[in-house]
Parts: sequence; structure tokens; C-alpha cells
Amino acid sequence: MPPEASVPGTDLSEPSPYLTLKLAHGLFSKTPAELGSDEKDRLRSVAARLQLIEQRIFATADAACVALPEASVDQGYAEIRQRYDSDEAFNADLERLDLSEADLREALRRELQVEAILDQVASRVAPPSETEVEIFYLMHRDRFNAPERRRLRHILITLNEELPGNTRGEVMARLEAVRARCLKAPERFAEQALKHSECPTAMNGGLLGEISRGQLYSELEPAAFALAANELSAIVESPIGLHLLRCDEVLAAGPLPLPLLRERITEQLTESRRAAKRKAWIRELLGDEARDKGTQRAAG
Repeated sequence: MPPEASVPGTDLSEPSPYLTLKLAHGLFSKTPAELGSDEKDRLRSVAARLQLIEQRIFATADAACVALPEASVDQGYAEIRQRYDSDEAFNADLERLDLSEADLREALRRELQVEAILDQVASRVAPPSETEVEIFYLMHRDRFNAPERRRLRHILITLNEELPGNTRGEVMARLEAVRARCLKAPERFAEQALKHSECPTAMNGGLLGEISRGQLYSELEPAAFALAANELSAIVESPIGLHLLRCDEVLAAGPLPLPLLRERITEQLTESRRAAKRKAWIRELLGDEARDKGTQRAAG
């Protein structure tokens, strides 16, 4: 491990003003002035650990290879400011902590640099192989069960008693005529959706896609999930109008196939490895201290 470098202005015995501001919000959703004595003790303990980690990270060769765009600092500054109801409250907290805007921006820059360094370290992990993805899928198939779904289409016509052609009686008559045509010639549903539906899905034959329970208006769900494949519903009303539903396909509940999940599993395994790499790298930087704390936890 590279020799430890001292960071100017870093005192590990007391939390930095920025960490006080950050941890008060992150740990307790409070401003520093609102913390009780026990909360302040907890904050000091967490801050000391974070400051030590930051100090060790900036002493590594990786720290020299990271360039941070100023826009990232601007965004971080804006996010902190948004926690306050007014400029006066924000500035009062900064003054109470003896933290200038320039100091806050510099602390943010350091924090974002630490995150960038850790991302750089994590990027060194190898992606999972296809075999590893397949093994993970086979060992955790219960995680990838899909609920029962319907591949649905619909035709929507809105109701407006003041608009000619859109009164309840007129809309009901139009949809009954559409329904009769679709019962006689089911293949005409997409054509009828394009001609009559007021939903944007009309451009795609009324296709809603694969729908699970809980995705539709509650008024539509019972009718939709009672349909068999290629079956047409009665006219159903929702808060946005009257609908005619068609079920193209019933998709039974069960495990999703691997081809649909390969990318998701690859991303999940990669992120897990990246997180483990970051933790291992930090433990290595902390050296004996990390091992001592682990021993203490085991003994306790």
C-alpha cells in the first residue's frame, strides 16, 4: 500500500463542517442544529471513519488519475441547497458551521473525487461469463417468476356530454357497433382501434402490451383478467371513458426465460462484483485497523 499522506486541514478527531452537514441529513434527516447529544456522538463516530477512508484514498496512485467536471460540483451544491426552505436558513447553517460557500464546494469536490476513484477501482473487475450468468439463473429461478399477464388491446372513447358525438349514449352506441364488427371479424380490431380509439395506442392497433394485475384502472382489471385468448370484453367504463378490451394472449405465471433476463442478471452480477471490489480495496487501505475491528466484532 502507498505511504499514507496527510490531507491539509483534515482533523480526524472532529468531523469536518461539511461531513457534519452531510451526515446530519443522511443519518437523521435533520440540520446540524437539530441534533441531540446521542445523535452528535453517532455522527462523530461515522465521520471519523469516513475521514480516515478519504485520507487513505487520496494517498493512493489512483487519486492522481481522476478528473472531475465542475458541473458535478454545481449539481451537488444545488442538491444541498434544496434541502432548505430559504437562502436564509441555508446560509445560517453554513455560518453556524463556519463553512463558506467555497469550502462547501471544495468538500463536495473531494467527496465526488472519492466516488470517482472508487468507481475507477471497481471498473477493474471482469464481467461475468455466460456460464456464470446461466448458473446464477438456474440457482435462483424463484427470483425470476412472472405473474399471470394478458397481452391486451383496447379501444377508448372519452365521455363529454357537451361535445357532440361524445355523450354517453352516442359513445355506447359507437362502441356497440365496433364490438359487433369485431365479433364478426376479430382481425379487424386493430383497424377499428386506429379509426375510433382516442388513446395514443390507436396508432399501434390499440396494443397495451403485456399487462399484469395492478397496471390497469381498477374498473378495467376484472374484465381484462376474465378474458380468454382472442376474446372480446363487454364495454367497460373507467375514469377516462368507455373501453372495449381484447385479449390477444394469456401468459401464465411462471419462471421467465433466461434470454429475457440475461442482460439484467449480467448487470446485477457485475454491480455486485464492483461493490465487493470497492469494499475489499478500502479494507486493504485501512489495513490492520479493519482487521482489528473485524476481530472485535467477532469477539463481541
